[in-house]
Amino acid sequence: MTAQQYAQHLLNFIDNSPSPWHAVASIEAAIKALQFVQLDETAKWQLQAGGRYYVVRDDSSIVLFVLGHKAPAEAGFKIVGAHTDSPGLRIRPNAATVSDGLGRLGVEIYGGPILATFTDRDLSLAGRVSYVDGQGNLAYKLVRFERPLLRLPNLAIHMNRGVNEDGLKLHKQNELPLLLTQLTSDQLPQPYFLALLAQATGISASQVLSWDLAVYDTQKGTLWGGNQEFYANSQIDNLASCHAGLLALLDETVLSHAESTLVCAFFDHEEIGSESHIGAAGSFLTDVLQRISFAISPDREDTARALAHSFLISADMAHAYHPNFPSAYDADHKVFVNKGPVIKSNANRRYSSESVSIACFIRWCEKAGIPYQRYSHRSDLPCGSTIGPITSAKLGIRSVDVGCPMWAMHSIRESAGVQDHEYMIKVLKQFFID
Repeated sequence: MTAQQYAQHLLNFIDNSPSPWHAVASIEAAIKALQFVQLDETAKWQLQAGGRYYVVRDDSSIVLFVLGHKAPAEAGFKIVGAHTDSPGLRIRPNAATVSDGLGRLGVEIYGGPILATFTDRDLSLAGRVSYVDGQGNLAYKLVRFERPLLRLPNLAIHMNRGVNEDGLKLHKQNELPLLLTQLTSDQLPQPYFLALLAQATGISASQVLSWDLAVYDTQKGTLWGGNQEFYANSQIDNLASCHAGLLALLDETVLSHAESTLVCAFFDHEEIGSESHIGAAGSFLTDVLQRISFAISPDREDTARALAHSFLISADMAHAYHPNFPSAYDADHKVFVNKGPVIKSNANRRYSSESVSIACFIRWCEKAGIPYQRYSHRSDLPCGSTIGPITSAKLGIRSVDVGCPMWAMHSIRESAGVQDHEYMIKVLKQFFID
């Protein structure tokens, strides 16, 4: 594929994945024809050398792995880690309210979105619904409203004269409820909302027990720029890294020539600190790697040996230089769109990179024939973090934090470079086969 074809493939992946639960479903669909076997965490695992497997925990975190031709104790695990969630708005339990005849949905803020970017967009809902099925068992179902369902209209400038000087500021409790519909005097907001869920899922409103619903932008992703060298979409942070890791793993050369056991670990809840049973700070990846080792060898020392041989690439996005805001960047560490993957460093271990892991990644870039860049955050600005330090510390393995440069991180409409996505796929392939 060309760089633009890779980028369009990514945009399609994001458009099909409006929530973390849909992202995992999209990954499952991508591997369906490639002989990957789903493993049940409650069952005993039977693994074979060269086998392709995956494990899903709570529908929004997934670990895929290909057993290498050498035992993990001898060749270790090569892991690409990323996250399936993105910052945004989530629907509250008692969501629907009415005010002056206008039905609204209450939301909570998930992670650290740029709230102003959610205004005046064609918004809708996606996620999962938990319910009681016809046999009285608990079940769940993915749900997605394809059409624009919600909106957060801006206040007119005539009532907010300072908006262009002071910026748009939204009260997190009072000014974020989303407009849904006009209700007549005999309509109650919560039954109306449940009826919408029933219509979208085919599940009776009386069967619905709870939901996990994310607000998403219905506008599709697009290529843009004079030469279509850029792309824009929601959730680029961090579905772009999930997509790059997945395509690298699924490369036929990678699948057929792996000596190490190759792993892609895509976690939910990174944007809120990873502290959950499905997050990077939980036991999910540790459990999977231990069970792989035990399935190959019952000797617990072999698990420790396998981890000692292992390496993690924590793939998240990076802050591309924006020429309109030069003061936001360290002058000696500006990174540019379409100039190659970014190696992220922080002395306080907000990123997991250190000199040896950085050198390893540079070597993989050189072998793949691609450029690379180095990034360090301004010392007077708080630095974000990734799953890298968490996962590296939990497993006791060497790790490097990298990512493709992008603009407008945590906006509902982010942008990045077409060429960088191909570069990232190439270097992750090199990592897997090296």
